[in-house]
Amino acid sequence: MQTPWEYRYAHRTQRMESSVIREILKLTAQPDVISFAGGLPAPKVFPVKEFQDASNYVLENFGPQALQYSTTEGHLPLREMISRHTARYSSEISSENILITSGSQQALDFIGRLFINRGDYIVVESPTYLGALQAWDAYGAQYIPVRADENGMIVDELEAALRFGPKFIYILPNFQNPSGSTLSLERRKKLVELADKYGVPIVEDDPYGQLRYEGEHIPSVVSLDDKFHGQNNGHYSGNVIYISTFSKLLAPGLRLAWVIAPPEVIRKLVLTKQAADLHTSSFNQYLAYEVAKGGFLDEHIKVIRATYKERRDVMIEMMEELFPSGVTWRKPQGGMFLWGILPQGMDSAEVLKRAVEKKVAFVPGAPFHPNGGGKNTMRLNFSYSDPDTIREGVARLGTTLKELIKEAV
Repeated sequence: MQTPWEYRYAHRTQRMESSVIREILKLTAQPDVISFAGGLPAPKVFPVKEFQDASNYVLENFGPQALQYSTTEGHLPLREMISRHTARYSSEISSENILITSGSQQALDFIGRLFINRGDYIVVESPTYLGALQAWDAYGAQYIPVRADENGMIVDELEAALRFGPKFIYILPNFQNPSGSTLSLERRKKLVELADKYGVPIVEDDPYGQLRYEGEHIPSVVSLDDKFHGQNNGHYSGNVIYISTFSKLLAPGLRLAWVIAPPEVIRKLVLTKQAADLHTSSFNQYLAYEVAKGGFLDEHIKVIRATYKERRDVMIEMMEELFPSGVTWRKPQGGMFLWGILPQGMDSAEVLKRAVEKKVAFVPGAPFHPNGGGKNTMRLNFSYSDPDTIREGVARLGTTLKELIKEAV
């Protein structure tokens, strides 16, 4: 039955749909379900004591300022700390290049609001991050998917997509969500060159870049772009918008992320943010700065890496032991996700239905492919569950897969 409200929603809401991941999380909320579905950090690594001490310190020393309205750009000491930290791994970034947002999802939404007109093309990896698609669907984006493998986007196939005149290229180069793949250095360099050749900006989404468990660090796309253009005058002014977050380094409940972009783009994003929420929580920004400063963050990241590496290794060990032949997966060098590939003809959405009956869950891979495909793929999160829970969950999932493959013969 239609209600009067049905005739009042804006046209753009017609493409707004609930995240399949959020819907799955509703199904797996029962305490006896082992969930590999959410992209959740481990609560074990949250620095609760440090937050408690920092809260007291901030309130005692900066209470009125931390509880007051603030500038849209963000807490200056926090932005300066981010610029110093970024300079260790990539380009010389100034505070003018940085905007603090309420989580990286807000940054993605603002980018859509600022750049996307209905019908605009966006180049994405296939598969790609579902949250970006959800953010940009509301603005009427169309997607040009470029295939990806274990080394990230197959950049040799990118040029054909760029001929359509897309608004920008969206990429997650490090331990990608959902596939766990990492874009190789050679491909990163070629990506920068092709983007420059066709005059197409790059949006680099990097929530997992510091969660590397093995292998060598690869320079960010924004740093390679800066080097390619060679025009840094104390601040970045290139062709990349870079996004990262404290959600995977400190705690997702802070809802703190940042955007690095040329100053002219930051100024436009500031106007966008002013219209949305004025500024990100002042108190949370003060808190994050006090917790992260003084070298704590570097030491804390080591704890996160050790914890997640152990969990990744346990999951792979159990999959090797208990998954049936014909099921394969990629071993990520970092991040939070494993990408499973089922035999052709199997539908991971159907597998999920049976798996939930056995009290284990994951995310089917099809929704991560913007223009279809990927029905035989699945995303497994290893960061949230402890090793014993991972062992039991993989055992349940392995039994499910064996049953379904046997039934299909």
